[in-house]
Amino acid sequence: MEQEQQWKRWNGQPVNVPIAEEVNRVLMQERAAGYELKVCIGTDSQVKGRMTEFATVIVFIRKGKGGFMYVNKEISRQRMTIKERMLMEVQKSFETAYGLCNIFSRYQVDMELHADINTNPAFKSNDALKEAMGYILGMGFAFRAKPEAFASSRCANKVVQ
Repeated sequence: MEQEQQWKRWNGQPVNVPIAEEVNRVLMQERAAGYELKVCIGTDSQVKGRMTEFATVIVFIRKGKGGFMYVNKEISRQRMTIKERMLMEVQKSFETAYGLCNIFSRYQVDMELHADINTNPAFKSNDALKEAMGYILGMGFAFRAKPEAFASSRCANKVVQ
């Protein structure tokens, strides 16, 4: 499923530079405007027939002043169990966060990874919770699952519906 990422702004406008370059530019601009930022990265997926659509989002929250986000969509034709799909979502979020974490550190921006995994054991996605949490926390990132994982369960979800 290796492919070139095509990030877009929420309004659909493509980002024509590498996402790291765009994030750096945005952080400089937001800092110059006096905003204090927090970033949440999450991925959601939706099975559509024989393919699975994944959407990863980078949500920038201007503390007390709204926010904005960037979106990357990918399609997989690989068949997966729900646990495999949940862990693939976490992997996509992690890869995005890992590629940008030095930039966020440079600007002292807090970052969280959000997983669309239910903390309630009655839901099938819960099967992946321990592995996902261990993976993300083990790599040194802040982790949020449902219901606090709005980047994946709300923002990315809107993209794959």
